[in-house]
Amino acid sequence: MKTTILQPRFKDSEHFKNFWIKGNGKQLIDFSGAKVCFDNFDKFSPFYFEGDQLGDEVVKDVYFTKKFNEATRQIEHYIRNGVSEDDHVHESVKKLFLKTQKIPNWLDYNLLKKGAELCMRGNIDSLISLRDYCLIGGYDYAYLSKPLIATEALKKGAVKRLSETLDFWVNVTRYDALEIHKKGYEFAIKTRLIHSYARLSIKKHYKNWDTENWGEPINSWDMMATYIGFSLVFLHSLKKLGNTFSTEEEKGLFHLWKYVGYLLGIPEELLPNDKKQATEYFYLWTSIQPPSDKDSVLLAHSLLNESLENPILKYQFQRRNLRYLHICCTWFLLDDEVCKRLQIPEVSGKNVFPYSKILINKIYDTIVSRKTRIEKGNKDQMKVLEDYLNITKNSNFH
Repeated sequence: MKTTILQPRFKDSEHFKNFWIKGNGKQLIDFSGAKVCFDNFDKFSPFYFEGDQLGDEVVKDVYFTKKFNEATRQIEHYIRNGVSEDDHVHESVKKLFLKTQKIPNWLDYNLLKKGAELCMRGNIDSLISLRDYCLIGGYDYAYLSKPLIATEALKKGAVKRLSETLDFWVNVTRYDALEIHKKGYEFAIKTRLIHSYARLSIKKHYKNWDTENWGEPINSWDMMATYIGFSLVFLHSLKKLGNTFSTEEEKGLFHLWKYVGYLLGIPEELLPNDKKQATEYFYLWTSIQPPSDKDSVLLAHSLLNESLENPILKYQFQRRNLRYLHICCTWFLLDDEVCKRLQIPEVSGKNVFPYSKILINKIYDTIVSRKTRIEKGNKDQMKVLEDYLNITKNSNFH
């Protein structure tokens, strides 16, 4: 079998240089104190052609040998009750659960708590950051989006996709959620197996998959980049929107996503401990990604138009207004060049809402206690999730 030697092929491209010399990449370097270079490229690049072998074996042994619902019930039983060395289960199942049930020696529960509190304290800004910076910004990396296209995510619709992302994010960022057998742990294991199921399905059914350029479907290096989105990019977005955070909260956020990544089967050497490491890792990964293509634009517009399709808001004028606000935040949070590539519509007064948010956050920061903000943020985020789940679970909504 031919072995592909990966190079940082886009490091001299305009989109790469503009991002890191004058765009959000430059801001990330200033924000983190990162020293970016290509010295470690060969250390990380092999992961572009590697997936989660252990997760794949579990899917082959469990999901591919019985009906999907039956397999899911079986996995849920293992998640909630645990697997021991003496259990009569598939060897792959035993390996996966004995590994994920073992607490790594680096895990710090206090830091997990601080990370969860920052996610909750960010309230609606956390959800804006996820949607209008992390998700839509990720679509600008053309190869990263290919598994979504291959699994026909556009047919499923942005409301359902957003609901699933929100369900995952909320459930792994609550107090004690990641303790063994708890809900966040369950979401991490299930998501890991969904990724494996999708990877194996793409390899079997999607004949046009371009491994040389796109890597292994849902490969470990792309997974690293995705989870840097949940940590580094998310943190940068909160800062842009006028939120403050302590050193301990910042450490906690990276620690939380490091542990989620560990449960998801991302190799530990790809999981950054802090914003400096995350920026340096992200720099290397972006050098293999071309800018937006037509699939990227379709995905971005599907997400933008989600506000118009979503019946959570009753009246059309409310939905149009929500879409406008998301467009304003997207222009504010992403580089203009990225917005133009993704064909984000130009709107008037696009800075009014983001700058209002910054002002409100500064006032809110001084008059409302941290504890109250965490409690309110948790309540408001849970309400948004509940609304989404009611829409997507109680209907054939696509």
